[in-house]
Amino acid sequence: MLQLTPNDIHLGQSQSNKQDAIRAIAAHLSEKGLVDTGYVDGMLNREAQNSTFLGNGIAIPHGTTDTRSLVKETGVAVHHFPQGVDWGDGNTVYVAIGIAAKSDEHLGILKQLTKVLSADGVEQKLQQATQAQEIIALLNGDVQFEADFDDSLIQLQFPATDMTPLTAVASGLLKNKGCVSSDFVADVIAKEATPLGGGLWLTSSNRGVTRTGLAFITASDAFDVQGQPVKGLLVVAACNGAHQPLMQKITDIVFQKKQDTLFTSDKQAVLAAFGLAESTPAGADNDANTAVFQVKNAHGLHARPGAMLVAEAKKFESDIKVANLDGDGKAVNAKSLMKVIALGVKCGHRLEFTANGADASQAIEALGAAINAGLGEQ
Repeated sequence: MLQLTPNDIHLGQSQSNKQDAIRAIAAHLSEKGLVDTGYVDGMLNREAQNSTFLGNGIAIPHGTTDTRSLVKETGVAVHHFPQGVDWGDGNTVYVAIGIAAKSDEHLGILKQLTKVLSADGVEQKLQQATQAQEIIALLNGDVQFEADFDDSLIQLQFPATDMTPLTAVASGLLKNKGCVSSDFVADVIAKEATPLGGGLWLTSSNRGVTRTGLAFITASDAFDVQGQPVKGLLVVAACNGAHQPLMQKITDIVFQKKQDTLFTSDKQAVLAAFGLAESTPAGADNDANTAVFQVKNAHGLHARPGAMLVAEAKKFESDIKVANLDGDGKAVNAKSLMKVIALGVKCGHRLEFTANGADASQAIEALGAAINAGLGEQ
């Protein structure tokens, strides 16, 4: 895990172009004793080969493979540009994270950073930061932008005949996730839930909450409370405003009377109802084209080969997902550089591609050819 300190952060920097910004970052890496002075040439050459802009106002300049010998120790130098730096192609960078890596340790750094920096709202917070600790908190993920809600916070078709066990189990899911303490569980159980109509109920608390989250539970058989049916219960734990987008989605579901979309035996269908899981594109083939390819790049999918892979995927209209079978196995959008880099793909890892659409088979064939060719590297 990357441990940032105030010594890694240079706040309030100003550079007229990305080349000067990279030179300043390379000098910072050298001052910290992480690289030899010649490493700057590798960083500039890497940028000339392919932009290190990731999105959301963030770039990750780093050296080429032939300048790895100039790296003394793996580390980073973070430069903050409140006024922004033109990174080319209409992209503006507010935070550039210079990376020095001796081998493939940087994949772990990239994986951590891309997961943190992909959240909505991070760019503005980084731009407006005035203290190094603010930058560190943002990069470490200590600032929550999105409420916790995934399949681990969903319990479907639980056998219950009254509200108490539903509330206890749902709040227990939040506790297991690390969102709440026992104080939250006790408080929310003591409260009366609110009916939203159509069998959907809601309850919440802010007591004993360390991270904002949402849990959802359904009953295996509907029962009545106060003369109204109970099919499912939403439990909200709130300590900041991160739950507001989910609450708006709940409002939309109730207003459109689509509560029944939540009463299913499929957790992914529940997440899809909240806009958190991608459904099969309209017109896509039911039988998706799938293939597995092994990455041959000596240093894995760092920024350049990752960008080459994404560029290849973007040539096709089909919906393309990729999963690292030697990682967490979770499929992500193959057309998103941040998501592809976040897979943490190392040499020898197997990537499973799934494509849906009119040109799916061509896409799979082209991606396999690109990987086998080395994605722009020998």
